[in-house]
Amino acid sequence: MHAIDKVVVVGAGAVGAVVAAAIHRGLPGKASLLVDAARAERLRAEGLQINGKRVDLPLSPVSVAPGTVQAADLIIVAVKQQQLAQAILDMAPYVGEGTLLISLLNGIASEDDLARAFGRDKVLYAMILGIDAVREGGEIRHSSFGVINFGEAKNPPGAPSENVARVASFFDRAGIAYAVPEDMVRTLWYKLMINVGINQASAVLRAPYGVFQRLPEARRVMDAAMLELIAISKAKGTGLSEGDLQSWYRTLAGLAPEAKTSMLQDVEAGRKTEVEIFSGAVVRMGEETSLPTPVNRLLFDMIRAIEQAY
Repeated sequence: MHAIDKVVVVGAGAVGAVVAAAIHRGLPGKASLLVDAARAERLRAEGLQINGKRVDLPLSPVSVAPGTVQAADLIIVAVKQQQLAQAILDMAPYVGEGTLLISLLNGIASEDDLARAFGRDKVLYAMILGIDAVREGGEIRHSSFGVINFGEAKNPPGAPSENVARVASFFDRAGIAYAVPEDMVRTLWYKLMINVGINQASAVLRAPYGVFQRLPEARRVMDAAMLELIAISKAKGTGLSEGDLQSWYRTLAGLAPEAKTSMLQDVEAGRKTEVEIFSGAVVRMGEETSLPTPVNRLLFDMIRAIEQAY
């Protein structure tokens, strides 16, 4: 089994930067950030500012010809869904015969997009849960790294595929917290449930995690959106149930009260949100399964109105 040695992280936002920095801390020099020339110049001058400390990471350039750079053993994709098409073009020169890809994007579509571009055999399902990274200006803050969940669609206990074993071995060496769930498709739907709930409710209420930890009124907004997705999951057989709400509450209780969801950060910064892959996806799947989604329809319209009023 070929050990993973060269890792490229695509996306220098809060999540990508924190993940790359964590790998660099455990295995210095093994992870680089894929950046364009302008960002490379800024990072060489200023470094990444994470929790008040400067972090200097190796940088891999975009706009290089195939065959002119060494292929990565593992590419970790941590951009927004609307940035993925360009990211696929940018990372292509770093994809070789033995390259594996994992996506930490929100939603449930990025693995299919990567598989169409590079082949299903190269792509593992993945998501990160429990990270509370916040980017404000040039500063990134986080109190929890969370856990990277990854694997094939199905992962029999004690019998990982060779690709899963390669990534797990690398994460062990780097000291990265991870889990390999038996059912990764269900796990991705669980993450979508969280995003559909707290990401969207926080964006509309302009509320950090602490509001949802304290106020039952805020949790009811969050829960209503998630329950619509749970109903769709039951119809599609992807495994969610009302019990998953309690599991999410336990994770929510451990997040920093002042930390903010990625969608709230987008709204506050006047950036495009990922509403199309959250409530937009729920509404589309509701139509496919003939299930009502009035809460997500309302959230979709509210968040699109917020974007258009920037």
